[in-house]
Amino acid sequence: MKKIINNIEYDLTPEEIAIKQAEELAWNNGAFDRAIKELRIFRNKLLNDTDFYVVKSKENNEEVPTNVKTYRQSLRDITNGLTTVEQVNNVTWPTKP
Repeated sequence: MKKIINNIEYDLTPEEIAIKQAEELAWNNGAFDRAIKELRIFRNKLLNDTDFYVVKSKENNEEVPTNVKTYRQSLRDITNGLTTVEQVNNVTWPTKP
């Protein structure tokens, strides 16, 4: 491993190598947490996009349409069982009603 200082390439010291490896390991170990966080942010946006169905139904003393309930429940359940970044990246999103 190398570092560049003032356009001159130097070998890393054993201590610098250990630090760099620890940083890379920490970054890689956090990959799932970052991926699931991004998934939840997008999922929450999709839920917010259908809030008006629920509000309108409640204001009119009507039942929330079944397809809306099913869609929103599918969104809430979308993180169930996800344990890897690959699974998160390959989520199949439900179709908006």
